[in-house]
Amino acid sequence: MSTKLEGTPINSTIADTFTGKKVIDREGIEYGKVKHIHINQDTLKVAGVTIHQGFNKDYFLSEDYIDKFSEETLLLSRPPIRTGIPVLDVDRHKLGKVKRIHRNPETSEIESIEISDGLVHSKIISKSDVWGIGEKIILRMTKDEFKKTE
Repeated sequence: MSTKLEGTPINSTIADTFTGKKVIDREGIEYGKVKHIHINQDTLKVAGVTIHQGFNKDYFLSEDYIDKFSEETLLLSRPPIRTGIPVLDVDRHKLGKVKRIHRNPETSEIESIEISDGLVHSKIISKSDVWGIGEKIILRMTKDEFKKTE
């Protein structure tokens, strides 16, 4: 339990109060709970959050995903791409699951995703081929076009 100290600015709060809050997007899809808040050491502003989605499923969301913190939730400005979620083609046929997310090492911006379509096989798809993100990822291609990618 935290208390407001005298002289504390009105728009400030303690970071500990955000841990454990549910994380949802604009469509009401829940993505887990806030585990950690990351602070930029130079600017002392929020750099992102670690989301806990269940047993051994933690992932990082940068500050550009964060819309606002409310009393009970962290509201996202857009849905995140995460490992383990299903990938569908434009006709809603299942293609596989997100196996790995490839990010630019300097900017942490997503460049491509690796989709596993079986036990051994996987394909890397550019971020520009992603049409929609939510509980599932929908690609801008058909199943046949997906099979032809290298």
